[in-house]
Amino acid sequence: MRARDIMTADVETVAPDDDVSEVLTKLAHADFNGFPVVDGEQLVGIVTQGDLVGLFQSRDRTLWIPIGFPPFLESLTYGIDLSWDQLDVGIDMVKNSGKPISEVMTTDVVTVGPDDDLDTVLALLADEERDINRLPVVTDGELVGIIARQDVLRALKEERAAGRTDV
Repeated sequence: MRARDIMTADVETVAPDDDVSEVLTKLAHADFNGFPVVDGEQLVGIVTQGDLVGLFQSRDRTLWIPIGFPPFLESLTYGIDLSWDQLDVGIDMVKNSGKPISEVMTTDVVTVGPDDDLDTVLALLADEERDINRLPVVTDGELVGIIARQDVLRALKEERAAGRTDV
């Protein structure tokens, strides 16, 4: 089984100059958590929910409160994230409105080719360090498909079911 056998060829994409707010809206209506970013047909990046959430959870608005008595040598410290109240989200939306997706996308995209085998695809999708959910399939830098984790599971299930009927 090859990547071409399990990929989805009709891929929803965004462009590098698409506005962050447009991509957020598009993502809110999607059944997945990210988009490949293409310039023409060439894959130039990928943008995920994680990339976009980072715009709305700024570390500079976290309030750290030491708990205990002075001089706080052996005290616990609690971080309270103040960034998700409605006012802050509104401010973040205004601040990031008009920002192109190219400023928040990941440019070092892990990809496979259409002829890569299932073991290669599995190794990349199961890599705990990378935590990849969707794997773009490219030929000469051009996006030709995408493989999601559920595509691999579905293909394995179908392969096993076909193997049982042959016995």
